[in-house]
Amino acid sequence: MTQTTTNQAGSQQATARFTVPAKHPMVTVLGSGDSLLRVIEQAFPTADIHVRGNEISATGEATEVDLVQRLFDEMMLVLRTGQPMTEDAVERSIAMLRDQQDGRDSAGETPAEVLTQNILSNRGRTIRPKTLNQKRYVDAIDKHTVVFGIGPAGTGKTYLAMAKAVQALQSKQVNRIILTRPAVEAGERLGFLPGTLYEKIDPYLRPLYDALHDMLDPDSIPRLMAAGTIEVAPLAYMRGRTLNDAFIILDEAQNTNPEQMKMFLTRLGFESKIVITGDVTQVDLPGGTKSGLRQVREILDGVDDVHFSMLDSSDVVRHKLVGRIVDAYERFDSSAASGVGQSAPAGKSGDRHGNGKR
Repeated sequence: MTQTTTNQAGSQQATARFTVPAKHPMVTVLGSGDSLLRVIEQAFPTADIHVRGNEISATGEATEVDLVQRLFDEMMLVLRTGQPMTEDAVERSIAMLRDQQDGRDSAGETPAEVLTQNILSNRGRTIRPKTLNQKRYVDAIDKHTVVFGIGPAGTGKTYLAMAKAVQALQSKQVNRIILTRPAVEAGERLGFLPGTLYEKIDPYLRPLYDALHDMLDPDSIPRLMAAGTIEVAPLAYMRGRTLNDAFIILDEAQNTNPEQMKMFLTRLGFESKIVITGDVTQVDLPGGTKSGLRQVREILDGVDDVHFSMLDSSDVVRHKLVGRIVDAYERFDSSAASGVGQSAPAGKSGDRHGNGKR
C-alpha cells in the first residue's frame, strides 16, 4: 500500500508499507544481520526505511519509494521459488529497476524473471543468469543458430554457453558437444613444450575442462569424451569437418585471424548450433594480425539467424573490483586512442550509510 502527499516545496512524498507473509522468515528478506537491508538503505539514501515485526515501511520521494516497493515485490517473487536472495542479487535488482525507471531499458524483463531462470542443475547447484544482459544472451542462444557473446573477462559468456551446451545434450537437442579454442602459440613456442601433442595443448583447453567439471559428474566426463559425445580440441582440428547434430563453442575467439573465423563458421552442419565467445580488448595475436572476432561483426551484422550479444563491466560476476578494473582499462584505452594520454584515476567514493531503522 502506498500513500502519496505533496510537501511545501511542491515535491511528492510517499509512504509505502509492505507486509512479509508469515511463511517467509524476515531473515530471508532482510538478510543475516540485516545485510540485505543495509544494501537497500545505501541504494536509497533519501528514503527512510523502517522494519517493525513483519511490516516494512519506506517514506521519501515518491519515485524512490516506488522503486523500494517494486524491489520488495521482486524479492518476494524470487523467494517464493525457494531461491535465496543475496547482496549481489539485491544490488543487481536495484540496477535493473533503475534502468527501467530511467528509460535505459524498455524491454520490460523484471529482476525476478532474470534471477529465477534456471539453465542447469547439478549436484545441488543451479546455474542461472545474474544480469539482464546475461539473460538476453542465454535467450539468444535458444532463438538463434549462431550467437556471438562478446564482453570482458568475468561476464559469464563462456560459462553460460557451456551450461546451455550441457542442457542441450541432456535434453537430446544435440548428440554431442564440441569445445574449441585457438592455441595462439601453436607455432614454434608450442613445439618447445615437453610431452605429446595433447599434453602440449592441454593448458589452452584447461578452462573448458574446468567448466565441464562444474556441470557434469566428473566420473562421467572421461566416458563421454571417449565416446566422442564431448570433444575438446584446438581450433586447427576443425578444418575440413562438417559438424552435424552438435553444440559447438569457440572460446577466446578474439585470438582467431579472419581466415580461421571463416573456416570455423563454415563447419556448421545440420541441426547444430554455434556459440562464439571472446573479448576484443584482449587480443594475443602477433603484431599486425587482425582479429577475426573484430572483423566478423562488420561482415555478419544483419545476417538472419546470427546474433551478437554484447556484455560489459556491469555484467561481471566475479569480484566487484573486476568490473572497476575493466572500466578503468576502457577509460585508459579511450584516452590513449584520442591522444589525450593516460586518464586520471577514478575518484574514490566514500561509504554511504543508510538512515533506516529497525
